[in-house]
Amino acid sequence: MSPRVHGERWSYIQVSAQLLIDSGVVRRPLQSLLFASVASLVCLPLPVRAATDAGESPDDLSVIVVSATRTAERSLDLPVAIDRVDRQQIQQGQLEENLSESLSAVPGASVEMRQNYAQDLQISVRGFGARSSFGVRGVRLYADGIPGTMPDGQGQFSQFDLGSADHIELLRGPFSALYGNSSGGVISLYSEEGPAGSAVTATAAWGDYDQHRYALKAAGTAAELNYLVDVVHFDTDGYRDHSAAERNNFNSKLRLDLPDGAQLTLIANMVETPFVEDPLGLTKAQLAADPRQAGTNAITYDTRKDLSQEQVGLIYQHELLADLDLTATLYGGHRSTIQFQAIPASTETNALNPGGVIDLGRGFGGADVHASNALTVAGRPLLLTAGVSYDDLDEARKGFLNFLGAVDGVEGALRRDQSNRVFDMDEYLQAQWDPATRWRLIAGVRHSLVDVSSDDHLAAPGSYPISAAHFEATDPVAGVTFHALPDLSLYAAYGRGFETPTLNDLAYRSVNGDPPGLNIGLKAARSDNYEVGLKTSGTHLSADLSGFFIDTHDELAVEQSLYGRAVDQNIPETQRRGAEVGLTGLWGPLFTTRVAYTWIRAEVAQPYQTCATPPCMNAGADKTVAAGSRLPAVPENALYGAVTWNPHRWGFTTTLEAIGRAQIYANDINTAAASGYWVENFKAGLSQSQPQWSLSEYLRLDNLANRRYVGSVIVNESNGRYFEPEPGRSVYLMLTVTYR
Repeated sequence: MSPRVHGERWSYIQVSAQLLIDSGVVRRPLQSLLFASVASLVCLPLPVRAATDAGESPDDLSVIVVSATRTAERSLDLPVAIDRVDRQQIQQGQLEENLSESLSAVPGASVEMRQNYAQDLQISVRGFGARSSFGVRGVRLYADGIPGTMPDGQGQFSQFDLGSADHIELLRGPFSALYGNSSGGVISLYSEEGPAGSAVTATAAWGDYDQHRYALKAAGTAAELNYLVDVVHFDTDGYRDHSAAERNNFNSKLRLDLPDGAQLTLIANMVETPFVEDPLGLTKAQLAADPRQAGTNAITYDTRKDLSQEQVGLIYQHELLADLDLTATLYGGHRSTIQFQAIPASTETNALNPGGVIDLGRGFGGADVHASNALTVAGRPLLLTAGVSYDDLDEARKGFLNFLGAVDGVEGALRRDQSNRVFDMDEYLQAQWDPATRWRLIAGVRHSLVDVSSDDHLAAPGSYPISAAHFEATDPVAGVTFHALPDLSLYAAYGRGFETPTLNDLAYRSVNGDPPGLNIGLKAARSDNYEVGLKTSGTHLSADLSGFFIDTHDELAVEQSLYGRAVDQNIPETQRRGAEVGLTGLWGPLFTTRVAYTWIRAEVAQPYQTCATPPCMNAGADKTVAAGSRLPAVPENALYGAVTWNPHRWGFTTTLEAIGRAQIYANDINTAAASGYWVENFKAGLSQSQPQWSLSEYLRLDNLANRRYVGSVIVNESNGRYFEPEPGRSVYLMLTVTYR
């Protein structure tokens, strides 16, 4: 590396690091860690050796390939903000149970572990999905091309099997709109391919709070069949009282090579959580007194959740002609959920109350067919992709009292019995053209239609209103990439997206059940999404810088919350503006570094009224959410930094990482907040390899400084039980053995 280039790179990174410190997200003593991380990006210009041993880093950052536009492309060539997290970051020295383990290093994404397996992770992308108190909304989920997001926009990640994942892609920004409803971002997981021959891998992990994980994976190739089968058992007593959990996963992928180059892939997975306790959130006073305690009435009503899901998908791919490819996907499944809530029996005496036990049965399925045609226009390559998709959800929703006589926490009388249906029909078209050597233009449009209907089986004839809603949108997206240098590109993009209310958002027209029926007056939110960015990718350094502005109208927020029920409303306007920086460095056989920083200001642009907090309910008067109020659960600053040392002796590797988050508000009126925090984690591992056997041993220490902090909040919790604390210093041991 020339002295001039070396000096320019150091000056750029030094200024960037100082901006992070000036912004307030970085404070001593972690300033030294940040400067050490970025200094290693420029001060170790050593040759990169090919990575061949377990635990080593990849040997080249210039060939990062993603599938954001439905065809495999270099990230450098696309006008999109996207990160790819590979198997090494997902599995080595990780617990392999939650997306929060591996997505913390991705800018623009907030993935927080609630320490509550009954409520899933708190996932948001550029602020989309942050208000969700359970499940995933506003962000599309896919596993091996099969949607994990239902047609109403609500998704679950529990079928994601990290132990058999090859990589995860996280797409942010305008081009997310190409995936349809509720696509503020897109998270796609891709399972491993079986190796040549066969391999069997056994994994065991143990940790604090009596946590165990055992997995057995078989993968390989036999003639025209490539196969992967993974079985996982996980259980824990939980950090907090009444937070024990048990989960079983099964994931399989079978790919058959057919004549004429066609491929048929069968995806089948299953998840079962036969025993998951719900500790609920804590008030500020409860948090200060004992962060490990269960929330009010959690033990009295034995709050818990049982879940099971079975899903199967079939993917057919065929190169019909030399320049024409066809992909067809068909999937279906069933999900059953029973959840016991802590709604007091005195509240449920109201005959219109739907009860404190929710019983959901969901049958779902769908199909997607698209074709890609490579053409030439004006002597330059043009790639056209056209497709159609259909998704269907049939839901049986029942509600029961959570008491029987004087016994609490058991299923009582039936209070709700509804049949709900949602389906969507989408058509989409994309075009990718390279008008000149340095330029790439991509444009697309997607038309989406979403229909919702509901039937109440308990209502007297004529007493239940017609409950049906129709949402429709046509969303364009366009972007341009300019290669200023072979390894440096600039891009700009625009997209228009929409997000319909989910069935849970539509579930209540009132907190007491009067009037009954779905809240069909809700409209779909509409967003205008603008983005500019810079990317550079070379052997030693990969860097991404993006800035964005998002203007949203009719976003969903709480109008009224009480008795464990929330009634939503559309609010006039919100805005999100921010910047993201991602830096990855590979420096010789010794060091790997990663820095990811996000600044986002997500706020209300026009005031509105809400009755989402207990003082409002007690006073019986509306509260105003002022313009400039921050959107809850969205940290203004977030920083991830990591340094990995690979001395390549005894297969040893070690990583030190630091994660910082600014404070997050817990309610719309910004009167409750969880403080920002810093947490440091450390992992170290050994690996041994023989022709037929390979072994690895990892030790992981989380929260080295043993800090007390809140990682996530339950947004607008009507009783002020917002806070979900994280554990102190925790120790984990992971062992893996593979036989080939």
